[in-house]
Amino acid sequence: MAPLANALVAPGNAGLMEPFYPLRVFVCGQCFLVQVDASIAPELIFTNYLYFSSVSSTWLDHCAEYVEQIVPRLGLGPHSYVVEVASNDGHLLKEFQKKSIPVLGVEPAVNVARVAVDDGVPTNVAFFGRAVAERMRGERMADLIVANNVLAHVPDVNDFVAGLWALLRPGGTLTVEFPHLLQLMKYRQFDTIYHEHVLYLSLLAVEKVFARHGLAVFDVETTAVHGGSLRLFAAHDWESREEMEGLRTVRSAEAAAGLDRLETYRRFAADVVAAKCDLLEFFVQAARLGKRVVGYSAAAKGISLLNYCGIGPDFIDYVVDRSPHKQGMLLPGSHLPIYAPERVMETKPDYLILLAWNLRTEVMQQMSGIRQWGGRFVSPIPKVEII
Repeated sequence: MAPLANALVAPGNAGLMEPFYPLRVFVCGQCFLVQVDASIAPELIFTNYLYFSSVSSTWLDHCAEYVEQIVPRLGLGPHSYVVEVASNDGHLLKEFQKKSIPVLGVEPAVNVARVAVDDGVPTNVAFFGRAVAERMRGERMADLIVANNVLAHVPDVNDFVAGLWALLRPGGTLTVEFPHLLQLMKYRQFDTIYHEHVLYLSLLAVEKVFARHGLAVFDVETTAVHGGSLRLFAAHDWESREEMEGLRTVRSAEAAAGLDRLETYRRFAADVVAAKCDLLEFFVQAARLGKRVVGYSAAAKGISLLNYCGIGPDFIDYVVDRSPHKQGMLLPGSHLPIYAPERVMETKPDYLILLAWNLRTEVMQQMSGIRQWGGRFVSPIPKVEII
């Protein structure tokens, strides 16, 4: 049982009842799609969303690199039309606008979409699916559809993928990015499991759902973001585009890792318990020695980690986060207070645990000042590492 990972608590509501929901993950023995069994209404999660993609410099660099690669690869220009589904605050689309390429974002979170619109990025406020795509294609179909870190969030994946097919212009290209299930299992990234992530995706499963709706993957790239992700390139299946080496490589890697065998998933379940025990041992030892621990990042993965392991104020004093939208709030479940990063320099803790371990390099550079008093970083995934 866990709270919604992004449902931060206002201090004035700290004494009120907090909803907890079942958080259990299953794998299908036929198509090997991994998903949570109890879907939470998207309106409860995304209507007022606190994740802004432009807060992370690592993600900004990733977006810029993508645009520099995809524009010449597809020959995009002022004549083209790019649509991003789940466009967040519009930063990626702004990179296309710099090249005079027309864009449109689709974003369900009203507060986040407003930031994009105010910044000059046209945005439709909607939960994307087949019906929304049909309305949009009546105005203009897309030469490129970008869907980054959204496919894992949709309860009705069939409706969503059908919408991608409908909006894509004949001859157009779809790129989809998502954290790779293979990396999640290999590196024990169980903290990325939370209600917002309905699906945990492999190439094996995505190819099956794409094929069901007339889309075919023709290339795959691997990226380091979010602990290891895949970027899929797809098109309408009637085009029969040549399959590239990247696609064959990832297919082979998943087969070698046993993602098509149920015993692989059973072993992962045992690994998660072992990782929890290791992390609790660190916190218990630190507490017995009188060491002060502070968390860096109020990201959903860190919140999921703390709640699954039962870690609260007994073990962590507070957390810090760069996002002003989160500062002054409390983490769901543990109710740890969230401050600006400057507080670390004021209180001088012994350990700063990297709850956003995927931004490890970025955070360690930003917070390098903790070394002045002998402070050390702690990375919890894939195993506890004191740096």
